[in-house]
Amino acid sequence: MPVPLLGKERISRLPKRAQEVVEYRKSGLSLNHIQGCSLGCGYCIRHTYGLWDENQPVALMTDAQAVQELVGHRYFQPHVTPIQVFNRATEPFLPKVRPHTFAVLEDLDERELTNHVLVITRHQLNEHDIDRLNQLRHLKVTLLFTYSGIDNKAIEPYPSHVAADSLKLMSSPGIRRYRTVLYWRPLVPGLNDTDEHLATAHELSKHADATVFTGLFYRDEIAAYYKANKLPEPYQGTARRKIVPEELEARVLEAFSNSSALFRKTSCAVSYAHGLPDYNGHYGIRELCDICPLSQLELCANAHRTPTVEGMHQIASVLPDTRTLKVIDITDRAALVSGLESEQPRYFLQHTLGFQIHDEHHPHRENRHGRAEIGWTENHA
Repeated sequence: MPVPLLGKERISRLPKRAQEVVEYRKSGLSLNHIQGCSLGCGYCIRHTYGLWDENQPVALMTDAQAVQELVGHRYFQPHVTPIQVFNRATEPFLPKVRPHTFAVLEDLDERELTNHVLVITRHQLNEHDIDRLNQLRHLKVTLLFTYSGIDNKAIEPYPSHVAADSLKLMSSPGIRRYRTVLYWRPLVPGLNDTDEHLATAHELSKHADATVFTGLFYRDEIAAYYKANKLPEPYQGTARRKIVPEELEARVLEAFSNSSALFRKTSCAVSYAHGLPDYNGHYGIRELCDICPLSQLELCANAHRTPTVEGMHQIASVLPDTRTLKVIDITDRAALVSGLESEQPRYFLQHTLGFQIHDEHHPHRENRHGRAEIGWTENHA
């Protein structure tokens, strides 16, 4: 096995969340049995899982065991649940990790599953990767190329041009069974938001099937790392959600004013690239859609179905951790709920219905697009 397999005793010493191989995140059910990354991006989400110091990938179980745990998971629904592979704790195309990435994809494909599969990378890809991905016959695979344009090596040691070059290669004209997305992130004021940065990203976006832009997850653990390493702190406070200041978003939209495939949400870009309605049901949040292509708006409008309270409870009844659901209100925009112990069952409901499900404890403010309050005016807070 290219990546060492940890024994049970070493696994038991990992932080509790790091031991969780399958976790539901907004863009999909996330598989992470390979952990550890050598790229060293200072803002990496691994800080929040207690895995930052793990810079060499290791495996918690075999690929076959991991896939079985994924498809046997209580939240997994064949052909419905979007899947993410190695998006939390490693880089899927590190030389040692790449064989595991393909082993997982090929195992899932052999089961004739048609689920969305998202693979987020910033690494160097090659012609062989094109050939191997094109052999997948059933999965709806999307490669999301993380590109920031950040040139501060203390924050992002691995150069952005590698992801840019990989995106161009993997988006080469011809018949492809997979899709490509420019995953433009994290956008940070004062770091990578000059007019030149924006123009460069716009030019790069012409190679991708779609582009999504987003900001920085600036959690307490990441802020502590920045302070300890004397890195320039981008914000005075931390936030639960990604931070995209209002002024920065306006500048991005202006720079991309002649683009026909720019999106605010990952699932919107992925769904558009495959010619499908958004599986997260963002259509109800109409201010999100003001930059979407008309063809995509039509697809999402035709798929938009407002659930009933009874229908939501019926879906919730199949799982122990959704039976506590309380439906406060349902509009064409979203369902407002309470009683769920975590976000994971909320994502299960959201993907099952293709409709936005919001928790009353984490309200979505109009026009702020589900982002942190930092950098927004009172009118939009």
